[in-house]
Amino acid sequence: MTFQHLLLAAALGLATVAAQAQTLKPVSVARGLQHPWGLAFLPDGRMLVTERPGRLRIVSPDGALSPPVSGVPQVDARGQGGLLDVAVDPEFASNRLVYLSYSEPGEGGNSTAVARGRLEGHALTDVQVIFRQQPKINSAAHFGSRLVFARDGRLFITLGDRFGQRDEAQNLANHIGKVVRIERDGRVPADNPFVGRNDARPEIWSYGHRNVQGAALHPATGQLWTHEHGPQGGDELNLTLAGRNYGWPVVTYGREYGTGFKIGEGTSKSGMEDPLRHWLPRSVAPSGMVFYTGERYPQWKGNLFIGTLREQALIRLELDGTRVVREERLLTNLRERIRDVRQGPDGWLYVLTDNNDGQVLRLEN
Repeated sequence: MTFQHLLLAAALGLATVAAQAQTLKPVSVARGLQHPWGLAFLPDGRMLVTERPGRLRIVSPDGALSPPVSGVPQVDARGQGGLLDVAVDPEFASNRLVYLSYSEPGEGGNSTAVARGRLEGHALTDVQVIFRQQPKINSAAHFGSRLVFARDGRLFITLGDRFGQRDEAQNLANHIGKVVRIERDGRVPADNPFVGRNDARPEIWSYGHRNVQGAALHPATGQLWTHEHGPQGGDELNLTLAGRNYGWPVVTYGREYGTGFKIGEGTSKSGMEDPLRHWLPRSVAPSGMVFYTGERYPQWKGNLFIGTLREQALIRLELDGTRVVREERLLTNLRERIRDVRQGPDGWLYVLTDNNDGQVLRLEN
């Protein structure tokens, strides 16, 4: 642990422990992936892994990579865009449905879209687009794109503010800087918080977000937790509730890039949700996240794990309800951007490293 990390933990009033970090052994399961972004497990233990340039791979338990799966939609693979998250239908065993989020090109630029198709061998068939972020923007950044199924089978989709459209995160008439919730076929659930309002998109679940690239359901409550990138500092962890406003860009702990100038009206405001945790003075650049529920690391059961890009570490958070009581940085010697973290059916944690020779790593102890 660095002296800077100790100072940061002390300033935040968090206990930080490093002793257990040395027990993790990252074992390479597969490599040769080009900027992998999303990871999902099939019921038989195989993995689906997306590559940002637009390829979906099936990874066998022994690490063999399939040829690119056919039927994947066309993506706009520029900047942060491309083929992004992947999720498996809760009833995959009977319907074989797989969901993909990606940057979709179109009139006006591009936007986050979600398609689903049936996995047949190494092909997606009957592919349908079930959601398109509106409007499309000429931008190569801030697509959001995490996919999470709720306990009732509805699908949460996280979306970004497209970088240059941050004020629109407060505008309910579009999908910019929002989390949305849809049925698995794309229909709008009747109990979404803004259904029936003429000034709001009915798909919206929550708003005032910057760029939400991590999302997970709490294993005890079933509530959606998300995190989002701040600008210069101010990355946030949030309990993401129906109809709530998470403040961007009116309130934030972050600062303008380069100048360090203040953004908005401060760090808190009535009617806007405060984050459960934020990171200062610099961003960790959070990526995928997962609540751990297995038995491989019994002392970490119920902990929240967050991958990071800039920090190049796996952050472990111990929780007391919604309060973060301890933070630890793992895999600090890996020195690679961690794009996603998932729990496998075998109880191990798996991470994706984000580079031109990206890996799937199993974290053994």
